[in-house]
Amino acid sequence: MIFHSLNPQQKSAVFSEEKPLLIVAGAGTGKTKTLTCRLIYLLQKGISPKNICAITFTNKAAEEMKNRVFSALKTEKRVNLNDLFIGTFHSLGAKILRQEAPVFDRNKNFVIFDEDDSFSLIKLILKNENKKRESPSFFKDKISKIKNNILSFSEIEDSPQKNEIINIYEKYEKKLKEQNAFDFDDLIQKTVLLFKKDKNILEKYQNKFQYILVDEYQDINNMQYELIYLLAQKFKNINVVGDDAQTIYSWRGSNIEIFLNFEKDWPGARVVFLEENYRSTSNILSAASAVISKNIYQKPKNLWTKNGSGEPIKIIEVKNEDEEALWASEKIKELLKEKKSIGVLYRTNAQSRSIEEHLNAKSIPYKIFGSIRFYERKEIKDILAMLRLIENPYDEISRERIKKTFTKTIQNKIFEIINNPPKNASPQKLISLFLKNTNYLNYIERNFLNFKERFENIEELMRLASLFNNLKDFLEKIALSQPHDEHNEKEKKNALVELMTIHLAKGLEFDYVFILGACEGILPHKLSYYNQKEMEEERRLMYVAMTRARKDLFISFYKEPSRFLFDIPQDLISFISLVGDKDEFTDDEENYIHIL
Repeated sequence: MIFHSLNPQQKSAVFSEEKPLLIVAGAGTGKTKTLTCRLIYLLQKGISPKNICAITFTNKAAEEMKNRVFSALKTEKRVNLNDLFIGTFHSLGAKILRQEAPVFDRNKNFVIFDEDDSFSLIKLILKNENKKRESPSFFKDKISKIKNNILSFSEIEDSPQKNEIINIYEKYEKKLKEQNAFDFDDLIQKTVLLFKKDKNILEKYQNKFQYILVDEYQDINNMQYELIYLLAQKFKNINVVGDDAQTIYSWRGSNIEIFLNFEKDWPGARVVFLEENYRSTSNILSAASAVISKNIYQKPKNLWTKNGSGEPIKIIEVKNEDEEALWASEKIKELLKEKKSIGVLYRTNAQSRSIEEHLNAKSIPYKIFGSIRFYERKEIKDILAMLRLIENPYDEISRERIKKTFTKTIQNKIFEIINNPPKNASPQKLISLFLKNTNYLNYIERNFLNFKERFENIEELMRLASLFNNLKDFLEKIALSQPHDEHNEKEKKNALVELMTIHLAKGLEFDYVFILGACEGILPHKLSYYNQKEMEEERRLMYVAMTRARKDLFISFYKEPSRFLFDIPQDLISFISLVGDKDEFTDDEENYIHIL
């Protein structure tokens, strides 16, 4: 029986009476398992699958939940699981809009524009409006925030570009209607507007979805909240699970206040805390709990585990990020003998360069989760194409790249630099010339939604270039840093080492975790210094990174250590300094200049 494996707290949540239920689940406490068991319990109790709506944040999570439910109830012939809805917020919205599309002057065969489609449509509108100098990313961001109720029209009134924003928004909506399309944000926004506009339609879906279950509740945004709030109002059978300590997506709309205000929104709600951690050692758990305890906006939890104390947390001081990557790669090579999983986590994608180079140098296979290798990123290849042609005018691959990427006017400017490079110019100077003469940063911003991340990659290339006086040595360094005995696809697929940003690591776990660049200005990010809520989110990022580890945790820094490291109790730390003869990690002003 599936319920036998549940602990007392999990059982309390699963067998809860029919009323609003908040399951506050700490890291590694089996939250998705608990919510899935709650769903199975409702079905076994006789609730019709037609009346249940289970919402997850990813298609992968929805598929896993479906498989668990189908496996547990495969012998229950009376339960028709094909009538059960398990899916994402967006798939729920699409399901409803397929039935109600005529309300928005679309037919049921409408198409759904993804992010790239929307971006291209905005670029076309700007072109038709003769606003070629305007940033499509700016308008895409504003339109998305309006549709997700993160930004109101009244707030736009304060913007110097208010008339342009409203104008482009209206034209964008008109174009979508003409093309019988909804964009990705519409799937939720238009469903909410539908429910507010027509009470009969709302009641129809309230009667259909009498039981609503939501996974990862800490990640929902304002519009998603409105959708489930409206749906659940009639029967109030809303069950949600999440961890406020893992709210790390405010930059894309997640609102921690929604999680913290659940009891206020649903009077009489029951709250169950899941606090037994099955993933980590008690040392890792105690260290992470000490870090997150400093946050004000949270529901405090007392996580514990039966896993034993385990190894102390390793904090390593290094001279710079290249020495950090050298140390980490050597340690990883040593740990690979155990055939265990290894996660290498960092705050920004640009940080992958150093560790990639050193893993390649040691022929250690690795996967980059959610991204591509540093030197394969478009913006890096574009810049290197010019530098390689300066060094070697016969490089036709690089010449062809420039011709395909840039307009004739820009090409001429690039080839002018290539044919007449400044005498004795450093690699950093040449990159600066490229950026200036091509207006490349503007080009990136106009054509890519993730332009800020691409800017960071360029900054990292510039930082590396600053270490070299001549172009030949710089290009040779890059060439030798890349894998020439390229690991075959099977080897890469089965690689035990995974590199990723902390944001992408949520929901994953590894035997060994390396957190690179735990420095002031990186983690926490310097842009968060003067905003308490943003600083708390940075602290939650650190917590998420730490709680990915099962057996052992390595945290490295250079220059000034992250303030979060000083929150870890001394008796949980093993400190290694590769810079001086310090043998203890302390908050000493003589060692570090601490930013308040």
